[in-house]
Amino acid sequence: MDYNEGEFFRNSIKLLEDAANVVNCDPNVLERMKRPKRAIIVSIPVRMDDYRVKVFTGYRVQHSSTLGPYKGGIRYHQDVTLSEVAALATLMTFKCSLLNLPLGGGKGGVRVDPTQLSRTEKQNLTRRYTSELGTAIGPNVDIPAPDMGTDAQTMAWIMDTYSQEVGYAQPGVVTGKPVEIGGSLGRTGATGLGVVFTAEKALEHRKMKLEGTTMVVQGFGNVGTHAALYAHQRGAKILAVSDVSGGIHDPKGLDIPDLLRYVAEHKVVKGYPKAEPISNEELLALKCDVLAPCALENVITHENAGKINAKIIVEGANGPCTNEASKILHERDVLTIPDILANGGGVIVSYFEWVQGLQHYFWTEDEVNAKMKLIITSAFDKVWELKQEKKVDMRTAAMGSAVRRLERAMLLRGLYPR
Repeated sequence: MDYNEGEFFRNSIKLLEDAANVVNCDPNVLERMKRPKRAIIVSIPVRMDDYRVKVFTGYRVQHSSTLGPYKGGIRYHQDVTLSEVAALATLMTFKCSLLNLPLGGGKGGVRVDPTQLSRTEKQNLTRRYTSELGTAIGPNVDIPAPDMGTDAQTMAWIMDTYSQEVGYAQPGVVTGKPVEIGGSLGRTGATGLGVVFTAEKALEHRKMKLEGTTMVVQGFGNVGTHAALYAHQRGAKILAVSDVSGGIHDPKGLDIPDLLRYVAEHKVVKGYPKAEPISNEELLALKCDVLAPCALENVITHENAGKINAKIIVEGANGPCTNEASKILHERDVLTIPDILANGGGVIVSYFEWVQGLQHYFWTEDEVNAKMKLIITSAFDKVWELKQEKKVDMRTAAMGSAVRRLERAMLLRGLYPR
């Protein structure tokens, strides 16, 4: 399969080309940036609970290791493709570059519906996938993390499988692990907290504060729940949220702690008695100060970008706005904080976890959050400066800033062999 078969990958490369043009990137360097260094496809045989053997397809794409080991999540989803994983790996390279981390971009995925697996089946799948990847992952090579359909338990199984095969405990092989086996405090809510930190910075430039502003969160998984909770704690009014079951809306503002208790019991937001149901289309079009799309890619397109009534969009998900939508939003003066900046809190704290694991020395949650805020807000300021200098949108400025750092590193290291 060719990477270019996927719209998400094509959009990512178009964004890269546009940003490279803005910062006058060396054309030879740009040509290398467009293609991942390595793509791995594995077959994963799993004995199911009924003793049948099913074979699933797994991927791991490693885009660039110029700045350091590959870093990126593993997603379990029935629609995972090689092209999608390649796009996410590419964006991870530039996210790490933008955030000034000593890491490159990678991403993994297994084509499976995890909701249809028992715990035992999911564990068997995870352990065999890890074994099939073999030496392609490791604390100095490629460090996976959770993504859609995976969690801390999945990472624990990967760590244990890898450790069994190398002969000793190796917590540095993955991040997003449970704290009890080397995970970092603050990792679970880091991406959502990063969304809130970047929203605060964006609001500052609109002469506003988070307290008292209205916010809509599309996607109520790990990122969306934490973004909504942390924003609620800081005084924002959360008008609506949604998940796979649908959306709920309360113009007076949702009681997020109460909603989280409901979701913990019922698994979805549908049926929450203290709010009215709302469709995803209606939710995205609600009038609000901040819209945080925290679910899948390509939810805001050229078809609905003109209906967005938010002043600021903060991308908690990867690639929620298409290139065409981004242009429309920019023309309409909707300030969009792109994914490689807005959802960078997760990879920042993953980096912290990796460092803590290598050192066997762990930090408090306050230390983790303070260090993460410093890195993500510094990156925001750098992007804003380039936005003003080049008179471009935030997405182009963020990618341009990332391209600049990676370009310098690639030129310094040179091409091997010459």
